Amino acid sequence: MTEHTVHPRLVVEDAAAAIDFYQAAFGGEELLRVAEPSGKIVQAEVRIGENVIYLTEHDGQFNFSPGAVGGSPVLLTISVADADSVGRAFLANGGTEIIPIDDRPYGLREGRLQDPAGHLWIISQPL
Repeated sequence: MTEHTVHPRLVVEDAAAAIDFYQAAFGGEELLRVAEPSGKIVQAEVRIGENVIYLTEHDGQFNFSPGAVGGSPVLLTISVADADSVGRAFLANGGTEIIPIDDRPYGLREGRLQDPAGHLWIISQPL
């Protein structure tokens, strides 16, 4: 059987700022940063827990940020041990609360937040 790995590639206006945000909000670790001579980041990799997300800067031709298309149609779910502390770090670093973190009837403590780049995250903790 072939193993497959999915790495979401998030398009952002400012990849350096997004890297800083994911490091501060999630304890992310920058693994790679590839930039053009102009400084525009064409690919970055950030490890969050056991997962790696890729980042690319908006170019208006092939890569469009959430702000350029009227918002993000994708929800990224991150499972954590303490949703409240991760949520506080997310908000303290510039995120926005969309749905408050609270106990849900389906056995999870979770809420929906938006990062400064416009991507939507569900912060989720098993109860």
